[in-house]
Amino acid sequence: MTVIHLYLAFGDEGVVGIDPEGVVLGRIELDDGAATHAQEVVDRHDGEAQLYRNVDFNLIERVHILIQHAPAESRRTPPQKHRLPMITEELICVGPDKLRRADSRPVEWVVAPGLLDYPTALATMKERAAAIARGEAEELVWLVEHPPLYTSGTSAEAGDLLQPNRFPVYEAGRGGEYTYHGPGQRVVYLMLDLRERGRDVRCLVQGLEGWIADTLSAFNVTGESREGRIGVWVKQPGRLGGESKIAAIGVRVSKWVTTHGIAINVAPDLSHFDGIVPCGISDRGVTSLEDLCQIVSMPEVDMALRAAFERRFGPTIAHTAESLVTAA
Repeated sequence: MTVIHLYLAFGDEGVVGIDPEGVVLGRIELDDGAATHAQEVVDRHDGEAQLYRNVDFNLIERVHILIQHAPAESRRTPPQKHRLPMITEELICVGPDKLRRADSRPVEWVVAPGLLDYPTALATMKERAAAIARGEAEELVWLVEHPPLYTSGTSAEAGDLLQPNRFPVYEAGRGGEYTYHGPGQRVVYLMLDLRERGRDVRCLVQGLEGWIADTLSAFNVTGESREGRIGVWVKQPGRLGGESKIAAIGVRVSKWVTTHGIAINVAPDLSHFDGIVPCGISDRGVTSLEDLCQIVSMPEVDMALRAAFERRFGPTIAHTAESLVTAA
């Protein structure tokens, strides 16, 4: 298989090797705007930016990156003199404030009432992210619940949709595979400007995993990350694989602005996951706070989410949901 090298400055790493062998799904998609930033991000070696459009990449063991679906003109290997060895060490975000804005500008925090249909969510995220990229809107954390549905990422395989007629199925426009959303699951959509937060996608993933783990700890649940399996897991002896997934992460980055985000299982109907192979992982199950005998309300989860977010990402300011959806 072809080895492609993409010149990206992710945090302190200037060049990342890309090897399509042994891919472990990372559920992150990087769009062309984020992958092309002349002189500063993409191509520091000869002053000419290389454009990779529709870049859908998965983190390999949280550090290595696979690029898929690039157009023919971008399927080229950079000159040998520019190649660096694959990065194999564990990424460590440098400094406690890596994901905070230097100007401490607060992020708008919006909780949507009721159940929000998925097409409206997609349209709202797209519009808001574009406005943020243009410098015309503030960053946003948007907390929602959806009616029962399945979403497919750019790496979804048809065979993983086990019950195609059970619930509506939507193309999500993010990296990853099939995911379930429904009542009792807190979905948090993140529209963050990574230009102000270190331009480090891998550090963002670590930050999201840590944010979820911090939130779960408020309810005496120990959430853990796993090498090669993005998301947050809890140990459950006696269950399939001895552990279960309690939270998923799926992010799209376009022009260094994020969309999509995280989903935490608070008290959903876990049988609804039976219609898919969640995130393409068939040897592990899913769980929830309720399944772990932690009976908490959604407002309680939201309070824990906000406190944990502010510790890692900085201040927030509450806004209402009305103008957000109306504008989209």
